[in-house]
Amino acid sequence: MYPSATGPAPSSGLSATTRAYQHVKRAILEQLYPGGTLLTEAEIADAVGVSRTPVREALLRLEGEGLVALYPKRGALVLPVSAREVDEVIEARLLVEGHAATRAWARRSELVATLEPLLRAMRDARTAGDVPAFMEADRAFHAAVVEAAGNRILADLYHRLRDRQMRMGVASMRLSPDRMDRALADHGAMLTALRGDSLDHFTHLVHEHVATTAGNLHGAQA
Repeated sequence: MYPSATGPAPSSGLSATTRAYQHVKRAILEQLYPGGTLLTEAEIADAVGVSRTPVREALLRLEGEGLVALYPKRGALVLPVSAREVDEVIEARLLVEGHAATRAWARRSELVATLEPLLRAMRDARTAGDVPAFMEADRAFHAAVVEAAGNRILADLYHRLRDRQMRMGVASMRLSPDRMDRALADHGAMLTALRGDSLDHFTHLVHEHVATTAGNLHGAQA
């Protein structure tokens, strides 16, 4: 039987397809289903408590997101993360987050109030050694900056980018837990910069943090 992903159980009000999708996607992002794992419809259906039809629909959706490859009569292969994918995700993040940091600057007072509890959540997760919770809070921190820029299309693109990076980041931080300490320092510095008066300093910190993340992710792939 497949392992259960951490986090709250799906709501009973969700459709069977959505429940299967959320279960498999969370397990992939948290590296409970690492790259190279072959998933079968029957085992997923048993783990989630649904029939095979919604599982099939969920896997088709995950294939569209580039997380699995479907093989008729065999199942779905969780696609490994490649060095090229790391580079492409980081390049896209630099473009989106660099633009968002500039646009969000005008709303920095409001943004600070949003980011403070997220930084506390990151610290709590680090203390608990909970890598997935740390990554979720990290993701929410960056997403708040992107959303403050006011462009819904970019915000949607960013969420999809972070889905891909989350499973890369979980592997990286499990390999070297001290990277959470560096991430905490970086996020603290960004928050401090938002309280200041230098847009250039803030955007520099954002760019430097994402660039450092690229090196960490490549290290995890080595």
